[in-house]
Amino acid sequence: MSVSINDPISKVTSNLVPDYIQERRAVVFLVLSGLFLGTLGMLNILGISRFVNIFTWNDFAITVAVGALPYPLTFLCTDLISELYGRNRANQVVWVGLLLNLWVVFIVWLGGVLPGFEAVDPTTGELVKDAAERLPIFFEIRNLTFGTVTASMIAYLTAQFVDVQLFHFWKELTQGKYLWLRNNGSTLISQLVDTAAVVLITHFFAGVLPIDPTQDLWTQLLLFIGYGYVFKLVAALLDTGPFYLCVYWLSNYLQLESPVFGKSFK
Repeated sequence: MSVSINDPISKVTSNLVPDYIQERRAVVFLVLSGLFLGTLGMLNILGISRFVNIFTWNDFAITVAVGALPYPLTFLCTDLISELYGRNRANQVVWVGLLLNLWVVFIVWLGGVLPGFEAVDPTTGELVKDAAERLPIFFEIRNLTFGTVTASMIAYLTAQFVDVQLFHFWKELTQGKYLWLRNNGSTLISQLVDTAAVVLITHFFAGVLPIDPTQDLWTQLLLFIGYGYVFKLVAALLDTGPFYLCVYWLSNYLQLESPVFGKSFK
């Protein structure tokens, strides 16, 4: 027996589908949620610890923080969860992601306040820096994490909820058709919200962006936003094909009737 893809799986009673199909749905949801949450955890740790050059053409270079490299995957995961499991499940995963962010911050904070074996200046009680005026590696990472996590949490919540709401807005407007529109339309707008929020909050509230004081501030901030958004824009457009394939295959694997592909499972 099939279930409409517009209905959240969580609302389907157990007698409508075989046990093995319910098990499949639970496992797929676990995998998608795990990819989403694991990517968030990696982003918080890596953050802006390094900026990498993605693409260079003449004098134009796309430069993004290493923590942003896997971030587009989070929007693909929430779009798949929205499409297959419904809005409520997608919003639940977003909230769990917030709790994960808080857990990472707590562990990083705890690791810094517990006594360790680093060299300490006996007169000031402060950690001894190396010849390059850097703290021990954990505390460098800790400072960067504290500096970016507030920005990432605010931007994350805003962008992910925008993504979920826009996804279902387009889905209802098109009556479940035009999968590419809700996938790209929701992601492209939410990625712009996310990128702008991260850059602006990270600079004005944390002050940890590598800003050159000899250059115009807003030009640099706009370049950071532009570089990050172009990277995410390209990634979002490239995931359209995989998104279609995943929806088609998972609709059959989970025995869901898709408004885009119809009913094609046995």
